[in-house]
Amino acid sequence: MFETRGFNLFMAFVCHQLLVAAYYFQYVEGMDPCPLCIFQRIGVLAVGIWFLIRGIHNPLPGSIARPVYASLGLLSAILGGVVSGRHIWLQNLPEGEVPACGPALDYLMEMLPVSEVIGAVLAGDGECAKVSWSLMGISMPGWVLLFFIGVGGLMLFSLYNHFRQTKVTI
Repeated sequence: MFETRGFNLFMAFVCHQLLVAAYYFQYVEGMDPCPLCIFQRIGVLAVGIWFLIRGIHNPLPGSIARPVYASLGLLSAILGGVVSGRHIWLQNLPEGEVPACGPALDYLMEMLPVSEVIGAVLAGDGECAKVSWSLMGISMPGWVLLFFIGVGGLMLFSLYNHFRQTKVTI
């Protein structure tokens, strides 16, 4: 079921809708994203691209493309989950331990090499520690983390099925 073209295209659509929701909150509700939010969007986009490619290609059972897509999707989900986890950690810091707000992401991109920008963004700042929206007591990064955990589980299940069906030993 999780290997079908329809399911993969549906999951690509889910990723699309998550990005639409993020832009709705940004442009309609006026909630400006922090740098960690932007990186989470990139993670959702990466997962969506892998689901879209996997859905369009629709590799046959036993094809080497299936574990490749699943591995790349799992990697994207893990990286996105790390960013979401870091964001949640910052949001739960005591007020005295929250880092000071830093420069905007576009300024960092102009002034620093990409590797330093990634390090600065993952360090987080006071802007990232603010919880401006929650549903059932879970903040936006929490919901995104749950999404990444779900996708990671699906990718692990896909890898397990592939290797079980092809009788490949690791």
